Amino acid sequence: MTFIDQHAGVFGVEPICRVLTEHGCPISTSTYYAAKNRPPSARAMRDAELDAHIQRIHADNYGVYGARKVWQQLLREGHRVARCTVERRMRALGLQGARRGKKIRTTTSDPGHERAADRLQRDFTASRPNAAWVADFTHVPAWCGVVYVAFVVDIYSRAIVGWAASLTKHTTLVLDALDMALWRRERTGHPAGPGLIHHSDAGSQYTSFRFTTHLLAAGIDASIGTVGDALDNALMESQIGLFKTELIKPRGPWRSLAEVELATAEWVAWFNTARLHSAIGHLPPEEFEAIYYARHQPNEALAINR
Repeated sequence: MTFIDQHAGVFGVEPICRVLTEHGCPISTSTYYAAKNRPPSARAMRDAELDAHIQRIHADNYGVYGARKVWQQLLREGHRVARCTVERRMRALGLQGARRGKKIRTTTSDPGHERAADRLQRDFTASRPNAAWVADFTHVPAWCGVVYVAFVVDIYSRAIVGWAASLTKHTTLVLDALDMALWRRERTGHPAGPGLIHHSDAGSQYTSFRFTTHLLAAGIDASIGTVGDALDNALMESQIGLFKTELIKPRGPWRSLAEVELATAEWVAWFNTARLHSAIGHLPPEEFEAIYYARHQPNEALAINR
């Protein structure tokens, strides 16, 4: 049918049907017109409706969702559909999720700095928000040079609580990300209290006197992973991978620091409020935290909503 439709304007329907029949693919002209005039099947109509939802969800989420996340979002919206059906339709539409590349190390340890102990020991779980944060930064090649982007992530909800971008990878970069995290938590009514653990690798920015004294002043306990071992900050490595895969690689080339900052701000807002995370029950981070506070601080949550 598709072949005939594509070439009928040049050769005509009858000659095409005749040649196809002569070459072992029998089809009569009447069969072709009967199929063209036949109303679409119930399945075809369901697929067309589902395709529209799949394309919308894929486009609204930076084009990075694979079949599993598209399926989860469809379920959240009330569409009862099997995952295998979503996989089938995404293949037909030529849609697929983002795939990660290789990690490039940006931080360099300084043996002259004293290092805090590793308080997490690769246990990237938490029972509440603001129990433990992980931090790291990465680089983005741009026409203006190299843009460095630092992140602070809450282990409990995977929320990006702070970030910063700069043309240099000095200590100020990671301090700005930390200060944003502290400010945002204070602004939402859930400030980071004593006992919070800030975990990072052994990069000189995180072991510097300026950064460690800032942590002490904020009542935060520093935690440093093993030198040269990415597994000791695996959650943050994964976060950086998502940033590069979902935003930086597909939307480049990048021109300036301002362009990277604006795109990162938009991506972080989507990441925290809309992106589904399998580690937290296929919920967005802010929704996951809201459920926690509704359960453990119902009066406070009600006051905030009012």
